[in-house]
Formats: sequence, structure tokens, C-alpha cells
Amino acid sequence: MTNIKKLLGSNIKFYRVNLGISQEKLAEMASMAANYLGLLENGKKFPSSEMIERIAAALGKDSADLFAITPIQQNWKETILSKIDILINDELELITNKTAKDEEIPVNTPQMSVDGGQDSLQP
Repeated sequence: MTNIKKLLGSNIKFYRVNLGISQEKLAEMASMAANYLGLLENGKKFPSSEMIERIAAALGKDSADLFAITPIQQNWKETILSKIDILINDELELITNKTAKDEEIPVNTPQMSVDGGQDSLQP
């Protein structure tokens, strides 16, 4: 279950950082105290609906965006898949190198031959 205060706070911070503005600047734009914004971003406080609308407007977002799953939270799948892809490529490279080395070394495998109707192994 998602903690709504933490979700709201992390979204506010995400959008603020993406805009490249400080807490002080956003607080000024939304007509609130900077320390209150810090409490919001840390999920310690929950703002009134009017404050949510002011914050959203200052960020250039719709109020609903502040409660949505953020790109950071959505990208976790892409991040994991990217890391898996890197691991697979590294593993394939190791296998390819090992196979190439194995092909360079002649392997002495037994050969089957038929000798007088009886099968025998010859090295």
C-alpha cells in the first residue's frame, strides 16, 4: 500500500528537481514557507487542497499529477531490464570467448569404428 503523503512528497520533489528549482524558489512560487515544503517533500505533512493546487500550478502540473506514479517509479522496470540486458550480454561474451578458446584446443574424442563386426573405441 502506498503512503499518500510520501507519494505526494516524492512527486513534488521529483517535479521540482526536474525544473531545476530550489525548495525556496518553489515555496515562494506557491506562497508557502520553505520549511513546510521540506516537510511535504519528506512525507511528514499533508497540505490542504488549496495548497496542492498552488504547488501544482507553480510546478506547471495538474493537481492529479502530484498523486500519480512518477516517471522515477515507472522507470524501475526499465532500469531492471536494462541491467538484466547488460548481464546477459556480459554472459554471452564470456560464453563466446570460452567457446572460441575451446575451439582452439583440439579435443581428443574417441572415434567409433567397426572392426570385424564388433564396435570398438579408438582414441
